[in-house]
Amino acid sequence: MHHRIGRSPRRAVRTVVTEAAAASAAAVALAAVLVPGTAAAASPAWAPARQASVHPGVMTITDGSECTANFIFSNATDVFIGQAAHCAGTGAPTETSGCTAGTKPLGTPVTIAGASKPGTLVYSSWITMAQRGEKDPNTCDFNDLALVKIDRADLGKVNPSVPFFGGPNGIATGPTAVGDGVLTYGNSPLRAGITALSPKEGFIVRDEGDGWSHICYTATPGVPGDSGSAVLAQDGKALGVLTSLAVAPLAGSNGVGDLSRELNYLNAHGGLGAVSLALGTEPFHALFP
Repeated sequence: MHHRIGRSPRRAVRTVVTEAAAASAAAVALAAVLVPGTAAAASPAWAPARQASVHPGVMTITDGSECTANFIFSNATDVFIGQAAHCAGTGAPTETSGCTAGTKPLGTPVTIAGASKPGTLVYSSWITMAQRGEKDPNTCDFNDLALVKIDRADLGKVNPSVPFFGGPNGIATGPTAVGDGVLTYGNSPLRAGITALSPKEGFIVRDEGDGWSHICYTATPGVPGDSGSAVLAQDGKALGVLTSLAVAPLAGSNGVGDLSRELNYLNAHGGLGAVSLALGTEPFHALFP
C-alpha cells in the first residue's frame, strides 16, 4: 500500500490504490498524444542559475500544505512551476482516486519560496479528471500533477535547472527496467534546511499502473514535504513526480508519477494550450559512474 506524502496540518498522507487493484485495471489510451521533451517555441529568458530564487526544488505551500516543486513549464504566454495535484488536496487520508478526491479549486493562491508574490493554481490533474469523468483506474490513481502560474513580477527570478544535478535535458518516455538509476531532489522541512540531504540517488524496482507509475528506492526515501519533487532518469531526462511512500509490500519505496503521460494528459485536456517542459540551462551531472 502507498501513501501520499504531502506535508499538511490537515492531511499528512493519502492512501492510494494497492498493487493488486492497479494490476487488475485495463489501460485506456489517452485522447491525444504530444511529443514531450522539447522546449517551448519561444523560450523565456531565464535568470542565471546561481542567481535564480525560483527553480525546481523550492517549497510550495497551498493553504498550509507544504510540497517540493518539480520542474518549470511554459506555454506561449506564461511560466509555471509544477507540484503534485494532491498538494492542494482537501479530502480524507482514505481517498484512493484523484478522480474523486477533494481539492482546492483553480485560482487558489500558492506560496512559492523565493518569489515575491503568490502563484496561482491553474491546472490540476485531479480537477480535470473529475470534470471529464475519467474512468481509467490507472489514470485516476497515478495522474498527480498540478501547475502553478508564476506571477509576472517574479519571472526574472526563474531558472529551470534542477539543483545539484542540472538538467533536465528532455523527458523520459517508455517503460523503465529494474535497476535503472534515478536521481531526486526533495526539500522537505523535516531535513531542517540541510541542503546536503536534498539530492539522492536510487534505482527502479518496477513499473505499475500500466506504466503510469514507477516504483523506486533511494538512499533515504522521500518523506512528507518531498511530495511533488523532481525525479530524473540516469541520463538527465525528467522521469516523473514523486507522489507516494509505500508501507507495503515494498516498505520505504516511493511512487513516481510518469511525467510524459501526465504532460500528455495536461496538453490533451488542460485548456492551457501547448505546455512544454523547460530544459535546464545547467549541464546534467549524474552521480552514477
